[in-house]
Amino acid sequence: MIETMDCVTIVTSSASKAQMLEALRDAGIVHIRQLKASCERSAAIAARSQELMKAMNAISDEAGKAGRKASQESLTEEGFATMHKAVAEAIDTRRKASEERLRISGEISRIAAWGDFDPDAVEQLAQEGIRLSFATLDERLLDELAKDEGVRYIRLGTIAGSAAIALVDSVLPASIPYRPFSLPEHPLGWYQNRLQDLDDEMAQCSRRIALAAKYLDCYRNELKKLEEDSMYERVKATSQDEEGGLCLLSGYMPHECCDDFRTLAKSNGWAYLIREVEDEDNPPTKLRYKGLIRIIQPIYDILGTVPGYREYDISSWFLLFFSIFFAMIIGDAGYGLIFLIIAIVMNVKAHKCSDVNILLYVLSATTIIYGAVTGTWFGSLAVLEKLPFLQVFIIPSICNYSMELYGIESVYAQNNVMQLCFILGATQLALARVLNIIQKAKAKDISLLGDLGWFLDVVVLYMMALYLVIGQSVNFTIVVAGIVVGFVLVIVFGSQSPGESFAKGLKAGLGGLFTSFLDTVSCFSNIMSYIRLFAVGMASLAIAQSFNNMAGMAGPVFGALIVVLGTVLNIVMGFLSVIVHGVRLNLLEFSGQLGMEWTGYKYEPFRRTVQTSEEIVKGDVK
Repeated sequence: MIETMDCVTIVTSSASKAQMLEALRDAGIVHIRQLKASCERSAAIAARSQELMKAMNAISDEAGKAGRKASQESLTEEGFATMHKAVAEAIDTRRKASEERLRISGEISRIAAWGDFDPDAVEQLAQEGIRLSFATLDERLLDELAKDEGVRYIRLGTIAGSAAIALVDSVLPASIPYRPFSLPEHPLGWYQNRLQDLDDEMAQCSRRIALAAKYLDCYRNELKKLEEDSMYERVKATSQDEEGGLCLLSGYMPHECCDDFRTLAKSNGWAYLIREVEDEDNPPTKLRYKGLIRIIQPIYDILGTVPGYREYDISSWFLLFFSIFFAMIIGDAGYGLIFLIIAIVMNVKAHKCSDVNILLYVLSATTIIYGAVTGTWFGSLAVLEKLPFLQVFIIPSICNYSMELYGIESVYAQNNVMQLCFILGATQLALARVLNIIQKAKAKDISLLGDLGWFLDVVVLYMMALYLVIGQSVNFTIVVAGIVVGFVLVIVFGSQSPGESFAKGLKAGLGGLFTSFLDTVSCFSNIMSYIRLFAVGMASLAIAQSFNNMAGMAGPVFGALIVVLGTVLNIVMGFLSVIVHGVRLNLLEFSGQLGMEWTGYKYEPFRRTVQTSEEIVKGDVK
């Protein structure tokens, strides 16, 4: 359920602002209203966070798998600062060494062909009056150059197919193309030695960085602390300093926390106002999950979806239908068995059963059940033949091997599965209208008759889908009458609102006549869209069968490899299909009928989120 929120405004003296913020952060119940996205202090904290994240990435890269398994140690704040300073210096030293190495490598590449010589010797000759310059040119130009008495040169050899020469107190004529060679600062050997020194220095820095892997938890805790500090600074910047030395801060809190807040305000001497949320307010959404329904939260977190404060909480229905859709899209009991094994391994490894673990148990169970009743085990008929006890669970009328096992036409079984998809679609869409009717009945909103019209449309359009897709006979008189009655109810009552006259609502309904017609067509297409469950499930089966056929022709070793790769590929594609199709049916088709837009944002109160380094070192776990 979505918890009721109240709006609270706090007034205190500007001199007590810091004390108020600390008390609010300790209480952790007020979600700050219109929180500033950033301020000067939070920007500086963000820069510090980037620095720490850069260090963490460098440590993780250097330590590799060993770093992830390293036993973690704790540090005081001073100890962490000293350790991080050493890591940052090592990173900076390694960066500078890498840049120098790149430059030296380029210089070595430039001068290596000229051999190892001492540039100082050339400079010494210049001081003695013998000036040398170097160049490369085409071999065929040497004969022409030899005829020029004003040019003295020494042939040094061949470099990259060109003649290398040393000019002695001479300059090449402008008519001869050449490539000049500038002397390096040091001999080739010096650069090569320096390159080795840099490699050693970089390796030493990398070792120092990798040794910090045992402090990665300290980095993570420091990042959380910086995030907490950033929030504090943003809240501080959000609180308004009014005339007369007063400080004002507004926010939202769950209604059940009001008594705790009053006690807090009284003990700190704050003036405050608590009021109910009004229409112009946009409070955050706090979902309270009951029992098993809480396992849907990881899916919401992955999708980043939050219902609006005034919207429905469909968590229970979302979990129910998502589990069914997941099972039908994956469609294979063998894959469900793999998910179950993974869930068990995660559970044993973590020594506890998390919500993600429980969700995986539920999804694996529904997948195994659906795969078992359709006779699908790794997309192989051979499994059913070699393990005949698995046939006990099969429902022949929807079995994927109905012809091979029971002599039932495959088309008949496939039509039954498609009908099941349409039943699911009509049920989910009709449920949305029933929920609307119940909600509006409580509010004595006459527009519930419009939702009743949509309910009738869903039922008769479901019958039409069966006729068009699988050829099931229907009574067209009932279908047409249902569509007409439903359409009229939508036009007459769909736009009615409490507090407005019936005539005004009717006028609005007639004005939206064409839109309602398009919505009726859309309602039919929504029902039809549920056939994607059948289509994706059949595609997954066909892929599994194709890989099994290839494996049968490849021999035992390569065949086993093909089956493994095919299974992994099919499972990955299945997960993508669940996201694209299974989630869509809940977030668009079902939620759309409820009028939900998922425009909410999470309730995130201003509170402490991490321990100090000293508390961790002392083992003072809160």
